[in-house]
Amino acid sequence: MLSPLTTLLIGFALLLALYLFLRPHKGYLWQWRRAWQNTGRALIENALKYLYDGEYKQLPCTLQSLSGGLSISAGRAIELLTRLEALDLVKSQGNTLQLTDEGRSYALRIIRIHRVWERYLADETGVPAPEWHAEAEQQEHKMTFGEANVLAAQLGNPLYDPHGDPIPTARGELPPSLGMPMTDLQKGQTAEVIHIEDEPEEIFAQLVAQGFDVGKHIHILDSSPVRVRFALDGEEQSLAPVFAVNVTVLALAEQKSEELSYPSLSELSPGESASVVSISRACRGVQRRRLMDLGVIAGTCIKAEMSSAAGDPTAYEIRGAIIALRKSQADLILVEK
Repeated sequence: MLSPLTTLLIGFALLLALYLFLRPHKGYLWQWRRAWQNTGRALIENALKYLYDGEYKQLPCTLQSLSGGLSISAGRAIELLTRLEALDLVKSQGNTLQLTDEGRSYALRIIRIHRVWERYLADETGVPAPEWHAEAEQQEHKMTFGEANVLAAQLGNPLYDPHGDPIPTARGELPPSLGMPMTDLQKGQTAEVIHIEDEPEEIFAQLVAQGFDVGKHIHILDSSPVRVRFALDGEEQSLAPVFAVNVTVLALAEQKSEELSYPSLSELSPGESASVVSISRACRGVQRRRLMDLGVIAGTCIKAEMSSAAGDPTAYEIRGAIIALRKSQADLILVEK
């Protein structure tokens, strides 16, 4: 008969093995999935997406850049290019690789599936933002184009994915690229975030953690080659340029910066009241619908009643009912005192 200590050690070893196998993005299962992506159809589709992205951004693509972009060897890239040319999806113009009409159409179908699925994850599920891209990477090779069109219709045919990238229409139409990197803004300028690059994952996760989201407004306090200082959600923050360049913005006139002009509900002290101006665009899907069901709509008067002993959550009076909201939720509600 096994001793309690031995049983405990065996159980711990099994849990450790399970963790190493299933660990998100770094476990053996995820490594196997990434290896699968570099085989057959998935590799072809990833290559077409990469080449279209370069074309859309007006960046030349070469065999070397394709190899680096897909993290495959030069020999594997040559084999892949040979197959793409045989399928009449890609053609070579000197050292530059270009999509054929058929290759471009195929790439747009895969991009549409990917971005529609990300929109679904953002609006209809509780999947954390840093995981949207990896989940969509898996789905884009499984879902048919017809299934993606049905899902898009159920979502109201959205024009953009949650990162701000335009979703190709079912006919393969895509608007031109807009905006500029956050690093191009000058001190004193105000801008709206229109896109957040979702790769590398580590940089995207950091931007999400700092509160960046499409539709939010930022105000540049200072900018230098080593640091960008800015106001976001009423708080002063900073980023290194290597992070800030992954945020695409549109410069705004000062009077249009609504999210800088109004405080959030979380800034109310107990006893203070305010009128709801809007719910931040960063609040989506189930969470947004729940707040609206509670009566959090423009014009509603909300009073901060009391905070818990730990300071979070806080009780608010909304239309005669007492509702507890965490600070992360109250931060998303813009009010006018």
